[in-house]
Amino acid sequence: MIALLARLRRAQRGAAIVEFALVLVPLVLFLFGGLDLGYQAYLRSVVQGELNDVARSSSLEAPGIPCSGETVEKKIDCAIRTRSDVVARNATYRISMTSFYDFSGIGRSEKLVSDNNRNGRYDAGDCFVDLNENGSFDEGAGRTGRGGADDVVFYKVELAMPRLFPIHRFLDVSPEYAITATSAIRNQPYAVQKVPPTVCV
Repeated sequence: MIALLARLRRAQRGAAIVEFALVLVPLVLFLFGGLDLGYQAYLRSVVQGELNDVARSSSLEAPGIPCSGETVEKKIDCAIRTRSDVVARNATYRISMTSFYDFSGIGRSEKLVSDNNRNGRYDAGDCFVDLNENGSFDEGAGRTGRGGADDVVFYKVELAMPRLFPIHRFLDVSPEYAITATSAIRNQPYAVQKVPPTVCV
């Protein structure tokens, strides 16, 4: 028995297979993780590029978007989905368009014109520029849709799709890619821009 153990300890045959098996799992995880990360970066750049292209095309009064839909907004939605579907199979999309009077309105509340108690916030009786023309002060100054002439449109595409490789089973990551692309572009001045009213309520 002792002779057998001594012989096994000195044996070199088959050691490479054991070493390879120990290295294989981390190597495969590293390889799949790299490919997954690369695909995610590629997917993000494709979606962003398509959004930028469609946003530029839709800044015209009558954009020539080769897609079906009753409204320009639906054509824009269709164009982004159709172009991105080439690399994003089985993806779900959430596409939004919000128009603003100018670039400074993106991500801000409607602008106060008078602040009666000088506290820097809207209170009843203060006057403000009603950018979305709904008659009330809003923390978000935009209107849904692509707006009109000379308006700034903020496009946002949120895409979710299953990962190519099942690395979420081995690493603490989501089983889906979550890609967000944004673009802000001013519509062409094909008419006089509508000036929003000042409201005091």
